Amino acid sequence: MSDKTPALHVVHCMLTLLFALVALHALRQGVRSPGAGRRDRVDHLLHFAMATAMAAMPWSLGPPSGRTMTVLFTAAALWFPLTALHHRTVGTVSALAGRLPPAAGMAAMVWMSRTPDGRGAPVHETLAGGVPAAHHSAAHGHAANASVTAAVITVALTACLLGLAVRSLTRPMPALRTATDTAHRAAAADPYGHVRDGAMSLGTAVMLLLPH
Repeated sequence: MSDKTPALHVVHCMLTLLFALVALHALRQGVRSPGAGRRDRVDHLLHFAMATAMAAMPWSLGPPSGRTMTVLFTAAALWFPLTALHHRTVGTVSALAGRLPPAAGMAAMVWMSRTPDGRGAPVHETLAGGVPAAHHSAAHGHAANASVTAAVITVALTACLLGLAVRSLTRPMPALRTATDTAHRAAAADPYGHVRDGAMSLGTAVMLLLPH
């Protein structure tokens, strides 16, 4: 942490507090919600796992990496949309839309669990290992293409998460309590769930852009 600027340190502290609160909320909901079904309990467990990992990320040597983390969050990213479709014949679009924020957050975790630069060994290490001089320009070209691709994916994920954060954080506004449609009535009845999803989406979007 010694190379962090004071401003970045403050931002990391704020994000850690945000994710810690979300983790505690998810854990409490998973343990204390009476009558919660299996899907709801798994949802809360996954929210807790992601929030805990995100809270620790700013203070580690880098984003969580390794096959286990990749497999876990890939499965989690698929869990949310697939379980929205299970045994459902009506309201499919609405159900999928409601589970997009956690799915996008899990996908972002998968992206951040890759190697920090988004590719394999650095180019200079490969060249030092004996790549012929005739291939130097090709190696640098591949590295540049990989960097551009990584930047595009990061920007797309960030934009998606920011949009979902705005949607989640504005849905539970008091004015919605007088709404007549089912989706808005549900949002007003459970505002904390949408606040949690919005906070996670916003925090994850910031983490995608910050060095950690």
